Amino acid sequence: MSKRSWPVVTPVPKLAALTLISLGLIAGCAKKEDGGAAPTGGGDKSAAKVAPAAPTTPGVTATEIKIGQTMPYSGPASAYGVIGKGDVAYFKMINAKGGIHGRKINLISLDDSYSPPKAVEQTRKLVESDGVAFIFNSLGTANVTAVQQYLNDKKIPQLFVATGAEKWANPSKFPWTMGWQPSYRVEAKIYARYLQKEKPKAKVCVLFQNDDFGKDYLAGLKDILGDGYEKMVIKTASYEVSDPTVDSQLVTLQGAGCDTLITAATPKFAAQTIRKIFDLGWKPFHILSNVSVSIASVLKPAGLDKSVGIVTGAYLKDPNDPNMATDPGMAEYRAWVKEWAPELDPNDNSLLFAYGVSMTMVKVLEQCGDDLSRENIMKQAANLNKFTISIATPGTELTTTANDFHPFSQMQLAKFNGTHYEPFGEVLSAD
Repeated sequence: MSKRSWPVVTPVPKLAALTLISLGLIAGCAKKEDGGAAPTGGGDKSAAKVAPAAPTTPGVTATEIKIGQTMPYSGPASAYGVIGKGDVAYFKMINAKGGIHGRKINLISLDDSYSPPKAVEQTRKLVESDGVAFIFNSLGTANVTAVQQYLNDKKIPQLFVATGAEKWANPSKFPWTMGWQPSYRVEAKIYARYLQKEKPKAKVCVLFQNDDFGKDYLAGLKDILGDGYEKMVIKTASYEVSDPTVDSQLVTLQGAGCDTLITAATPKFAAQTIRKIFDLGWKPFHILSNVSVSIASVLKPAGLDKSVGIVTGAYLKDPNDPNMATDPGMAEYRAWVKEWAPELDPNDNSLLFAYGVSMTMVKVLEQCGDDLSRENIMKQAANLNKFTISIATPGTELTTTANDFHPFSQMQLAKFNGTHYEPFGEVLSAD
């Protein structure tokens, strides 16, 4: 395969019903793979020489580390498919440089159509047929939730999932699952603190996806606002992923008299929200979830002129910011896109996300040395000590421990000015 070709994603027939899949998971959990005690983090901070990987570790050979993921290459969240393509491209670059301690990374990335039943089907294939060592950067709160118990029961690392649900940071209950980006709850806490300080009399409405993704934002707001939540948040409205539009919800929110809108939506519905707000002539102070602020896949389709003034929390640099033209980290990123992913848009924030999360995965594997057992992979993921990536906003770093599965916990607010996001204020944390 040439370095510029993408893996072929072969569709698999859909299962009849989620109930049958759940029964299959229960049955599948009876057989344990790569057993042993739950991983623990902390301890040795170096990538010292350790025992070689056990020959029973699936997906690991003397020359290869086989890993898997599911991505929405089709369906209502297909805009996120660029993340999977970016992951593949990053590992191709690493392999061309010799891989990880002589082993090449083989990422198998399958389409799940942003459907939990399909995610279960494809994840089981990756584990039981393809024999991957672990799951990396699979996307979508509902999809990741659908396979979380299955993977934890089998003691298979579910690393750096591409979703910010707070539940990924629960090492006591799910010691084999970890997120990467700031959690949605942390993000909402930061927005709440900003509003408390800068707009204490705001009349807030919230549009949210009716699942754990959207509900985490409500929880974060309640964490900070406390008894003042009901006074400040005067109206909320939810939508289902299967809804054709969110037009009626936005009409309702406008009618409630809100002057501030927090939108916790995926790209398709975020773009609809931006357009509908403009069409209504409504001009709220608009805070938009970080997962849907890509200029290429959200703001441009919605209309750049309609997107001016949107505020979000940022933890990665903006590839559209002209001030980043001479930034060394962003220069390396653009050189990587040109060489390894020329078909993709370097200005797409989702591609930048893929670059950063893949860089972090490589760091973990490097720390593993020759011990690529599932236990040690998870241990090293929980042993990031102020790790910095070149595309992160200045002042942010990644730290994990055995008891803290939040790699990122800081953000800086930024406002869209019609061409790029302008950072403002200090780097904020939820604490």
